[in-house]
Amino acid sequence: MIPPGVRTALFAALFMGAILLYVPYWLASGGAPRLDLGHWRYAGLLPLAAGIAGIVWCLRDFIVVGRGTPAPFDPPRQLVVTGLYRYVRNPMYVSALLLLIGEAILLEAPVLLRYAAGFFIVVHLFVVFYEEPTLRRTFGESYVRYRQSVPRWLPRRVKGTG
Repeated sequence: MIPPGVRTALFAALFMGAILLYVPYWLASGGAPRLDLGHWRYAGLLPLAAGIAGIVWCLRDFIVVGRGTPAPFDPPRQLVVTGLYRYVRNPMYVSALLLLIGEAILLEAPVLLRYAAGFFIVVHLFVVFYEEPTLRRTFGESYVRYRQSVPRWLPRRVKGTG
């Protein structure tokens, strides 16, 4: 059997690479209108870096804690509620959205902002109609409790701040 780390790396390179790198590059390299942000375009490095860091952290948690992958056809064996999953139920999708926004700014490509919006709509529908019902069936009451205590998209406030 192929270890979860190798399966995750393959999924990340092929599927996530296509959605988050190859398609955006193709869209941005087309003849679509560009913004002229000058040196401000480098501000896109902040959400881009945060997105990459979040994705890597989540992939690690899926391998180590979940003993599986983020792929729907090869899901984790354990419910992952550690790391970024303590603050938001879908940190990998939030991180991917940050990455896409960072690419849009860095590449001065408004078409990528529209792509990011479409990505979010598709992901939201996938989460609501497939992922959440599947997690409830798979993990039962532990997922129900997790769902009640951790928000879907906007991270909850960390205790002890503000």
